[in-house]
Amino acid sequence: MPRIPLTCPPPGVKIPSMSLGSPRRRLDDPAAMRAFAHPVRLALHELLLRAGPTTAADAARETGISQALASYHLRQLARYGFVEQAAARDERERPWKVTERVQEWDDGAREPGHSAARSLLEQVMAERALARLAEWGERRQEEPEPWHSIGGIGTFYLHATPEEVAAVSAAIAELVEPLMARVGDPAAQPDGARPVLLTQVLVPLPPTGSGG
Repeated sequence: MPRIPLTCPPPGVKIPSMSLGSPRRRLDDPAAMRAFAHPVRLALHELLLRAGPTTAADAARETGISQALASYHLRQLARYGFVEQAAARDERERPWKVTERVQEWDDGAREPGHSAARSLLEQVMAERALARLAEWGERRQEEPEPWHSIGGIGTFYLHATPEEVAAVSAAIAELVEPLMARVGDPAAQPDGARPVLLTQVLVPLPPTGSGG
């Protein structure tokens, strides 16, 4: 499950508390989830997460969109509580910052519309991750070692109980926690470190005829 900026732990998984200096947000409003399920808004949220307080003009330059479009989507993110205005150095600036660094949600089975909103958000996140993978493939040859050999995709077929899958997810979360804590904090980033996207996807599969 993506942890930057989102997490979606399966039932029973307790993600370790993180020293990110900001509270976690549990998404339980289908409208907010649908509003977040937009590639431009996810890109803007990620930019603010990584770069810190950023104006709409700077965000537009970084994401390759117009300032008007960046301003609109930042206002939509603010409307649903994902970003807020940050302190400005002067009256000409209106920087934005994220409100919480980590988002979480569960299956929300009892909340009308929650399942559809969750599916939409996860689909947009998956498409964004695949686009990043394709972009990496185009520039891999330009990367020096060891980065050239690190990025990619791996697939593992497991046969596990829900409790075992939950334990795997919790172990991964605990492993990446200290690396996530460095995001947006240059002083905590060692020499040679760079931004990395780790997307975790867990899909329970239907059994085959033989039960495998």
